[in-house]
Amino acid sequence: MALVTKLPSSSSPSPITQFKNPQIPKSKPSNSIHFTKCSASPFTEKHSTERYQRDKWVFKSELNQTPSENQSNFSTRDYEIALQLPELKNLLQVLREKREKGGNGEGEKGGIGNVFLVGTGPGDPDLLTLKALKVIQNADLLLYDRLVSNDVLDLVGPDARLLYVGKTAGYHSRTQEEIHELLLSFAEVGANVVRLKGGDPLVFGRGGEEMDFLQQKGIQVKVIPGITAASGIAAELGVPLTHRGVANSVRFLTGHSRKGGTDPLFVAENAADPDSTLVVYMGLSTLPALILKLIHHGLPPDTPAAAVERGTTPQQRIVLAELKDLADKITSEQFVSPTLIFIGKVVALSPLWPQSCMNETECLIPHGCSEGCSLFVAFGKMGR
Repeated sequence: MALVTKLPSSSSPSPITQFKNPQIPKSKPSNSIHFTKCSASPFTEKHSTERYQRDKWVFKSELNQTPSENQSNFSTRDYEIALQLPELKNLLQVLREKREKGGNGEGEKGGIGNVFLVGTGPGDPDLLTLKALKVIQNADLLLYDRLVSNDVLDLVGPDARLLYVGKTAGYHSRTQEEIHELLLSFAEVGANVVRLKGGDPLVFGRGGEEMDFLQQKGIQVKVIPGITAASGIAAELGVPLTHRGVANSVRFLTGHSRKGGTDPLFVAENAADPDSTLVVYMGLSTLPALILKLIHHGLPPDTPAAAVERGTTPQQRIVLAELKDLADKITSEQFVSPTLIFIGKVVALSPLWPQSCMNETECLIPHGCSEGCSLFVAFGKMGR
């Protein structure tokens, strides 16, 4: 079995499995500015006590225990694996026995399970599809990312197991290879395995890699699309991603740098097209360099732009500014991940854009506005 052969058994003398008392660091308060009553993040966090309790992999009595002095050099990720491994192996054994006895209760052996790659949308649980909801409620095991909202996780069936496999800068709870092996191991014993991803699983979610790996192993993979952040958050802003006479195309870009630096991966010269809309995912750290490249390749410095933190949730915050001023405005407001960036003339079509106001007395924005100003909107999810 792939999982069992890859990870050490609970009886082996591995320093990871010997660890008994994990220290779960407390969540650090966000340094962002909040003007709404709900200030907690709507998304799962890597060191959340509530998340551990919901996942059922850690006994509550172990949450506040301190590791002994000779164990303090192990990482949080090692703690998690040490505690989760026995439960994972037990669950595998239960499912294997169920399959061998006959998964349908009629004496026939159960078959290979299915893996569902499910997109959960940008955060608002009301944007979840009905098909995704049905699959989530009938899963045996769910592996979920950091940007799956807590409200979506509350919809999981009571008998399902939850396993956090999220990634954030400088911290991967599990490697991508381990995620592949987990999906494979549980599918092989007949489990209904759901891989939950924020947004859409095939838009910057590495869902294609997981699908390719499993299909090569003979596992059937079903993809249930989700509303990607670009569509969901643009709708929240009242921004059409394309608009006749304004933008004839839209391009999704990743702001990630493979080397972990401040320079985006690559910006082709034709990305600086004033007749196109650019949507930048995961671009906070590389945005200054990206803006310089876009302007260098000909995109006007006064191009309308927007940044949306925690879009479609009650904690949503918005910055609207001309392209040349956007990075400084984001920095001054201390935006954190997840933040989505929109660049293009369509941003000015939003009812929130300052220059769309006829005058200050008629403006719908609480702060008022004037010609050429930038704007920070901090009243949370629109309509709430």
